[in-house]
Amino acid sequence: MKRLKNGRIIIPSGETDYVRFGCGNRTLIMIPGVGDGLKTVKGMAVPFAFLYRRLAKHFTVYVFSRRNNIQEGVTTRDMADDLNDALEMLEIRESVTVGVSQGGMIAQWLAINHPDKVSSLILVVTMARPNRTVQDTLCAWIEMAERGDYRSILIDTAERSYSEKKKRHAVPMYRFLGNIGIGRPKDFSRFIIQVKSCLTHDSYEALERIACPALVIGGSDDGILSGEASIEVAERIPECRLKMYQGLSHGLHEEAKDFLDQVIEFGNESDFARNPQGDRG
Repeated sequence: MKRLKNGRIIIPSGETDYVRFGCGNRTLIMIPGVGDGLKTVKGMAVPFAFLYRRLAKHFTVYVFSRRNNIQEGVTTRDMADDLNDALEMLEIRESVTVGVSQGGMIAQWLAINHPDKVSSLILVVTMARPNRTVQDTLCAWIEMAERGDYRSILIDTAERSYSEKKKRHAVPMYRFLGNIGIGRPKDFSRFIIQVKSCLTHDSYEALERIACPALVIGGSDDGILSGEASIEVAERIPECRLKMYQGLSHGLHEEAKDFLDQVIEFGNESDFARNPQGDRG
């Protein structure tokens, strides 16, 4: 708790919010998905530290939002450049980098174009290029956001993200949150811009340039990107490991009991392989 920080840093393209927690000697970077378009990490150090307290025992963890003044036409590659600028300002290099969904798309470009920042890469429920499932999902979200239908965005996300068992509890909860407007942004433009950037994301040809140890984690029943999207990413990255959870969807990081074990084990293992004399924690 002593190392908790809610921070904001100025980068060439504007300002970006981040949080820091944990006491490990190694650094782990987390990049969230398009939910960042609805709510940034501003002021969220305590909730993140509690939710990921197991990671905090092994790593000093940073979670970064996209830049605050995000503009129409920004790409996932631009977002990776912004993150690189933030890491430069904070003097962070060679980190275990974990990207979830759109965060995984950003992490891909970070590892491709700024390899000095990524010691190992963990890509969770992400893609190399849009497929029909992605296009149908994201276009529907854009339409909902353009008419300000926050409730439908939440319900559709829950329907597509969870196993049938979890849906029985998650969908009513999301419906309730949508009805009372908790977390509703004043403006949906940030969310729409981020969703559109996923529709233009295409790292397929460039993934073979990733040289660091990589682990792809996907769900066979991913209702937002499809399970095939995770498999395709893993097939394009040299010597990449693939962990597929059967029967789980886009929210597998909330449902799989061993998800954090996978992150900790791979982060420690790959770090030790690169630095056998270093502290494993």
